[in-house]
Amino acid sequence: MSFDSELRRHERVSAEEPVAIVGIAALYPGARGPDDYWQLLNEVSSSESAPPSTAGGLEDIKVDVARFGIPPAQAGSMARMQLLMLEAARQCLSDAGHPERPLSAEHTDVITGTCFGLDRQYANALRIEGSRYAREVEAAAAAAGADTDSARLAAEEFRTLLGQRLGASPHDRVGEMASTIPARIATAFKFHGRTFAVESADATSFVGIAQAVGNLRAGLSDAALVVAGQRREGPFLEKALLAKGLGARAASPFAVDGRGYAIGEGVGALLLKRVSTAVRDGDRIYATILDCSLRHDARPGAFRSSSSVDLRRSAASESLRASAVTASSTQYVECVGSGIAHEVQAELTALAGLHEGGAPGSVAIGSVKDRLGHTFANAGVAAVTKVALALHHRRIPPRRASADAAEHELDGTPFRFPDVGETWQPAGEGLPRRAVVHGASLTGTLCHFVLEEHDPGVTESSTRPGARAARGAGPEAKAAAEADVRYLDGVTESRAEPIAVVGLAGRFAGSPDAESLWRVVRSGESQIGPVPEAVLDRDLYYAPGALSLTHSYTDQGAHVVVPDQPPPGLGIVPQRYAAMDAAQRLTLDVAAQLFEGRIPAVRPQGTAPESAGTGAALTGRGLVAVGSNLGLTRERRANTELCLQELEEAVVGLPALAHLSPLGKKTLLTLVRERSGALDEAMSPALLDGCLASGVAALLANEYRLDAVPLAVEAACASSLAALDVAVGALRSGTADFAIAGGVELACNTRDMVLCSALGLLSHSRNAPFDAGADGFTPGDGCGLFLLKRRSDALRDGDNILGLVRGVGASNDAKSLIAPDVAGQARAMERAFAQVDFAPSAVDYLEAHGTGTKVGDRVEIAAAAQVYASADRVRPLEIGSAKSFFGHTFAAAGSAGLLRTLLALRARTLPPNTNLHTLNPALDLAAIPASISTEPSPWTTPPGRPRRAGVSSFGTGGINYHVLLEEHMDGTR
Repeated sequence: MSFDSELRRHERVSAEEPVAIVGIAALYPGARGPDDYWQLLNEVSSSESAPPSTAGGLEDIKVDVARFGIPPAQAGSMARMQLLMLEAARQCLSDAGHPERPLSAEHTDVITGTCFGLDRQYANALRIEGSRYAREVEAAAAAAGADTDSARLAAEEFRTLLGQRLGASPHDRVGEMASTIPARIATAFKFHGRTFAVESADATSFVGIAQAVGNLRAGLSDAALVVAGQRREGPFLEKALLAKGLGARAASPFAVDGRGYAIGEGVGALLLKRVSTAVRDGDRIYATILDCSLRHDARPGAFRSSSSVDLRRSAASESLRASAVTASSTQYVECVGSGIAHEVQAELTALAGLHEGGAPGSVAIGSVKDRLGHTFANAGVAAVTKVALALHHRRIPPRRASADAAEHELDGTPFRFPDVGETWQPAGEGLPRRAVVHGASLTGTLCHFVLEEHDPGVTESSTRPGARAARGAGPEAKAAAEADVRYLDGVTESRAEPIAVVGLAGRFAGSPDAESLWRVVRSGESQIGPVPEAVLDRDLYYAPGALSLTHSYTDQGAHVVVPDQPPPGLGIVPQRYAAMDAAQRLTLDVAAQLFEGRIPAVRPQGTAPESAGTGAALTGRGLVAVGSNLGLTRERRANTELCLQELEEAVVGLPALAHLSPLGKKTLLTLVRERSGALDEAMSPALLDGCLASGVAALLANEYRLDAVPLAVEAACASSLAALDVAVGALRSGTADFAIAGGVELACNTRDMVLCSALGLLSHSRNAPFDAGADGFTPGDGCGLFLLKRRSDALRDGDNILGLVRGVGASNDAKSLIAPDVAGQARAMERAFAQVDFAPSAVDYLEAHGTGTKVGDRVEIAAAAQVYASADRVRPLEIGSAKSFFGHTFAAAGSAGLLRTLLALRARTLPPNTNLHTLNPALDLAAIPASISTEPSPWTTPPGRPRRAGVSSFGTGGINYHVLLEEHMDGTR
């Protein structure tokens, strides 16, 4: 697709157009499709019935992997959730009439949501840690009276047994990743749009839907498939919830004295389009989404859901106002219904204020948790699906009451519990049926969605806000809608507003802050070297030479020491800090740099430094999006330790130890427990917080009291730029006034080094992008964060603008999960250029992904040549990669490249590469033309033209992102 045609796509859409739900999938205990789910929701039960049961599960669902083109060699390494989500995607697309019905594969996004670890992540972690545990078994057996040969044999028997139970494959690293799920879906159905996974605790799928709606309204996509799921993957989640005081065996959503909720299972999917697109395509429309509003209640300390009545009420009011509807025109509210007494009371009180003056019993309320329990990451999809089906069938499902819990009385209020199914009557003649859906997360986020039945008589031209008001909303809503129309009609810019980077910070190997990182880059000295023994136990896990499923063939990495105490002034208690994941600690440290204004004043040598301040204080609404691995190490370790009892049963049954007495076996187990340091039965209440991937972002929002919605984004090695894309979209759409984006990962760990070695991904020496001897990447640790505002706001606030984000392009190859693809990478670059007013020939520098694999480097240069090649170049395109200095930091890789490029812009210096001895002759640099240098050089441009750069990140699964940066020139371009 040409740049011009890509641009015209964006200009055809309305920023406020309703979004249609045109496909549904529902896989729940007792439901295997939309019809089953609707039947489950309508099962009538009296108040004498038992509490909702979350027994059973999804284990009986059979998935035909051959149908999705999955090679048998990869099938065994896939997380069960990946299979279920593939099936949900197939069901949803089939429900929408795909492949017969039109669907823009070129511009269909795939967004998935999961929370906490997946079974394959747990299995891999347990298998790798099993080698250490086997060594402790050997030592403990000897101490308990076994002879040397028996103790050694027992350790071998244990390793063999663990391998048989857990399985092992070279593809385990790819199969366990949360972002492999949307990538696998995109590949199966040949979708080339954005592809990423999100996590925001129990607001996960609400956030996923909101992202999809935002991309559709911005014209970045023509369709979006949102898939969200939650399973009981292991013993960790329920035990951690109980320890935090949130879990319960069973619960009523509206219990007066409720103290927690029961975790349920479920996988659901929604296919979304703009209404105009759905009408044009002749789709069946279940319902339309008018608004998706997210707010955050930032409170320092342990994570907990918001109890603020005022915030809940204002969030709902603003959402209704944005939808151009009034509370009186809604007849149903799908509540959070957490089953926690004070949260339920806050929700009902906020609703009462919103519907004040309504006739008693005029609004039905309910919660899908009465059927499913709390499906956590899936909760938003489960609730929205319920309401969409109810609007489609024009029927309000009955609630299922609990015989064991007293519920809130609704007499005298505008609300009622529908004890039987009801025909859904609209609020007035000519008015469509409307409902709202509430959501909340334990990190403090509140969600409010407005849904409406689809009127088949509505044409494409009447899907703007004013048309909604004309269908019967009150005077207040009409005025708001007319104001929206006047605003939209007054928009004359055909290019998106630049986004200003007004703060940056980072910590990578040898670089405790951004200023030192630039010194390292200028020095040309790689920070890659042997990782500490505490990171890689060489006796157990290091075996140079052949590929292995149990050892790493390299001990090289770019290691970062994780802080052992929180930044000053945050007041985080020691127990809570000790329970945090290393990624959370490292990000807090980098955030302290960002918020304290320690921005490096990097200037050309001999010039005066600029002010290092970040300008005005952060005001308005915000977003914190952090690229991360969605399965944190802290959680994997906790789950491994919880499996100790099962491991102990295996140990005492080993044939080599059959001769030990019962006392000897008891002694052996006691010694193993002491040596392995397993979790006590009494888990810390703080542990759950330390295991949430979105907890990285939530810590920043809460500890610094930012009114900013936190979320984690995983898009494999492109996670940082995916997070940046989310942030830029929020700023441009007006849903955020400031954003913090970046990425964090500590890739120097035993598990990842072993798993990546098994697939032959790691270099046998060190990262050497574009070198003739390049043979893979070297893992690195790091975190980079960026503070963003719209350029107009940054200028208004007097901020020191460090650079401008002009465009962000994204795509999926939809071919191979591992092999890079020229067309897919070029597609992302072209989509970035469709957002700007300059040609590729006007870009001076390309910060490449540069993994240091022969195929990867060659494909990347070929893709760059396809887009950047031009005879109009004033000078060759300079190309470089941060990985030669800091290794491959996985989810943080894009932030390392972005940080290096922004610092180079400020220094007006083209950054050098290192570990480059002989340029790979297969790279056709002359086709661009381009050069790759090992020394810094002045970055010059024609007079009056700003310096410009591109930054690329390409991830496993064919996920591609490309960012265009521009120097800020005192308010001019």
